[in-house]
Amino acid sequence: MDLRQLVAQIRSWGAELGFQQVGVAGLALDDAEARLDEWVARGLHGELAYMTRHGRKRTRPDVLLPGTTRVISARMDCLPAAAAPAHEVLRDGGRAYIARYALGRDYHKLLRQRLQRLAARISAAGTPHGYRVFVDSAPVLEKPIAAAAGLGWQGKHTNLINRQAGSWFLLGEIYTDLPLPPDEPVTDHCGSCRACLDVCPTRAIIAPYLLDARRCISYFTIEARGPIPVEFRRNMGNRIFGCDDCQLACPWNRYARPATEPDFAPRHGLDAAQLTDLFAWSEEEWSQRTAGSALRRPGYLGWLRNIAVALGNAPSSAAVSAALEARASHPSDLVREHVAWAIDQHASRRG
Repeated sequence: MDLRQLVAQIRSWGAELGFQQVGVAGLALDDAEARLDEWVARGLHGELAYMTRHGRKRTRPDVLLPGTTRVISARMDCLPAAAAPAHEVLRDGGRAYIARYALGRDYHKLLRQRLQRLAARISAAGTPHGYRVFVDSAPVLEKPIAAAAGLGWQGKHTNLINRQAGSWFLLGEIYTDLPLPPDEPVTDHCGSCRACLDVCPTRAIIAPYLLDARRCISYFTIEARGPIPVEFRRNMGNRIFGCDDCQLACPWNRYARPATEPDFAPRHGLDAAQLTDLFAWSEEEWSQRTAGSALRRPGYLGWLRNIAVALGNAPSSAAVSAALEARASHPSDLVREHVAWAIDQHASRRG
């Protein structure tokens, strides 16, 4: 098969597998490599030690997987159609806000399986190739690669934006040794807009296209393992896993489409659950109800830590006070510290 015809076929197969767009990128990521080096040198990655490992494997695909000549990049819409409206949940301080991508099944497994099927289909069509599939599972610069593949541009909030689909989508890659014709990158269309910078609750977007992870709510609530800095706790509001504010404010998301993938539908009522209910989960309940979910990432203690902060920001009530007092003597220093902070918040309001 002619390689250009093969790319057209790959796009068609990708659509059949639930991807809204598939593109092909070359391996030149020099600008992204330079930006990453500067970002790490300034310490803006915080505790994300994995960003400093692996040498040049992250920025040079053929170093990570020798023999790679192209990267097939694919995106899949993830905004669940049936979820409670995000703004309504954020305005209700008694409810928990969870990043919309994490309300259903863990996207890592879902996208990886679909990409494996796509890669296998390429081989089955008579074009055997060496390949490896990635979905946040190795040192891969997925957003610069997707931009090089023409799927969109990295906006001022550093997420990828597509003119026809906004930014509510997830990415995955197939590293391949097929010399496929690469797609052309698209141009940046953020213009003079600074909505994402202005709306960020903790001012984590310290300049256009520059994120300080150490100030980011997604970093605190998902990646960090220690205490959440006191200076940012009030601004976290009721966000217990991730933060979507920059995407909610982005004008390009008026074109975003709801996810068609059933596995992204909310589970266990987590799109608008009461904080007190989630805080009462035992570790066994948490383990059962987050099975197969990205919510496993911070661990059970991180889950309690995050909710304790949200309860500290919640409207005062007997139910909130009772929930906090029930965890005030928790065995974990991490949990006790955040519960004590939350109790002090309500005491200061009464005072």
